[in-house]
Amino acid sequence: MKALLILEDGTVYEGESIGAEGQSISEIVFNTSMTGYLEVLTDPSYAGQAVCMTYPLIGNYGVTPDMESEKSHVGGFIVRELSRKDSNFRSTGTLSDFLKNQGIVGISGIDTRSLVKKLRDHGTMNGMITTDASVDPADVMPAIENYRVGDVVSRVTVDEPKHLAGKGPKVALLDLGMKKNIAKSLNDRGCDVTILPAHTTAEEIFALNPDGIMLSNGPGDPKDCGSIISEIKKLYDSDVPIFAICLGHQLMALATGADTYKLKYGHRGGNHPVKDLATGRVYITSQNHGYAVDEASLDESVASSAFINVNDRTNEGLKYRGKHIFTVQFHPEACPGPCDCGFLFDRFMGMMGGKTIA
Repeated sequence: MKALLILEDGTVYEGESIGAEGQSISEIVFNTSMTGYLEVLTDPSYAGQAVCMTYPLIGNYGVTPDMESEKSHVGGFIVRELSRKDSNFRSTGTLSDFLKNQGIVGISGIDTRSLVKKLRDHGTMNGMITTDASVDPADVMPAIENYRVGDVVSRVTVDEPKHLAGKGPKVALLDLGMKKNIAKSLNDRGCDVTILPAHTTAEEIFALNPDGIMLSNGPGDPKDCGSIISEIKKLYDSDVPIFAICLGHQLMALATGADTYKLKYGHRGGNHPVKDLATGRVYITSQNHGYAVDEASLDESVASSAFINVNDRTNEGLKYRGKHIFTVQFHPEACPGPCDCGFLFDRFMGMMGGKTIA
């Protein structure tokens, strides 16, 4: 079946449908990972976005037990070529069937290099994927131009608390659109983890008497999370150790008076170099974000930069002065991507044990 990708600048790509029938308007972004497409599809941080994979052949190892949430949250999926056959001893089916079963509208057979170059040159833009080949782009352009990702955190967070038993420190994990491997990384280290809905109040968190608080990744513009930011400020004012990733990192910055801004086309993939300013060491990291903390807005008496992106010098982490709090923009839990920064979970374990971070 024929499919179209219509961008808000008027560009139309013609290809083949690889998922569900219908149409979907999303923010179009790209991911540079060579593998890990299932983790990408099930990362809640992609809610409201359609993902273009830059690696040309996707789906060759089928659908494996590597989902980062219970279902896919992407608004669409764009590939150069979808593998017609899955080949992996862990595969439970084809990616094509997965997309159909998840209701994801997708397109293959387009020039993804052209699309990615356009997004890099002009910035992230809205677009529609449709299986209606007769649609007139002029008729749908107002809807495409007016699309906004909006408050997607409320859509992807858990409905009620979940508990992962452990004999170690008690961690309250605020689910802002959490990838499963964040909770698993804590639980594997022995932590007793309680996963909480995004709009849980600070008072409800404190009532659990946690040894530490984890703020997860998540989708959308951090400034759309006003009520959550107010509660995070209360968490900051406490003495409970806090570790935050991605959206959690941005929300903590906003809660303490800093600012965030939208990147031209974001950082999404498993190959982003990040420099630890304390040691000078560079780590290759997994990333998925379209916003960043504005270092110029930081109050140096509150927080200082701890990590920077080697490619574009944007902020990748903060250390909070006089607090047992540190936050990172990248994903130390990986999935997909390198596990080079898993030691940050060990640093959090040390903080909960009373150790001061360097």
